[in-house]
Amino acid sequence: MAREFVLERVQMVSHLLGDVFQFYADPRNLARITPPWLHLRMASDGPLEMRTGLRIDYRIRPLWVPQRWTSEITVWDPPHQFVDEQRRGPYRRWHHEHTFRAVGDGTEIRDRVTYALPFGPLGSLAHAVFVRRQLEAIFAYRTRAVHDLFGASPRER
Repeated sequence: MAREFVLERVQMVSHLLGDVFQFYADPRNLARITPPWLHLRMASDGPLEMRTGLRIDYRIRPLWVPQRWTSEITVWDPPHQFVDEQRRGPYRRWHHEHTFRAVGDGTEIRDRVTYALPFGPLGSLAHAVFVRRQLEAIFAYRTRAVHDLFGASPRER
């Protein structure tokens, strides 16, 4: 079995829970909080109403290698949580929990990603050499982009 890794991030923003969740509930907004160097493009056609079972197709180019990514929404509990899981893409496993909680006049956004790479020991080596750092950079960019969209919570100022 492939070794699993976990990435967790918590961020506070100064907007109400409903507004923040509504932004995240539109899959097309992912491009707004994804680094441009990933070259993320939506490949799904038609309306994308979030719900359990929805599959969303993307195209990405990390390190200039074109890849397809298909996510499935496996948990949908508005406005508190949703989970997307990779069905096709570069990871052996990708399970991303998005959790939202009202805190005063703001919202706590929590990301928890459990992931595994293919190729056994080579995947673990790739994780140590560059994958972990790449994911850290992606989520650092996302934190800044969300901060720019929604502002920091009063506790972060």
